[in-house]
Amino acid sequence: MRLPDLSDLATPNAVIQVRVTPKASRNTIERDGDALRVYVTTVPEGGKANAAVVKLLSKALGMPKSRLSLVRGQTSRDKSFLILDA
Repeated sequence: MRLPDLSDLATPNAVIQVRVTPKASRNTIERDGDALRVYVTTVPEGGKANAAVVKLLSKALGMPKSRLSLVRGQTSRDKSFLILDA
């Protein structure tokens, strides 16, 4: 699995908008202009898909998972993540 390098988005207090597709065939992230599309294989129940999205995003951003905070879209496909200060 090859993830895109999103380190250019890894600025403190930035908000990243993502569109999530759960139950996908593979875990990946695609850049669609300014938008990010995140595909995860997990099911959207009990926060499992959100946890998978955080794991993928943190890996692509090159930062620990603890620096990503879901600020909007807990149960929606459209989510907003805040990058916290180190």
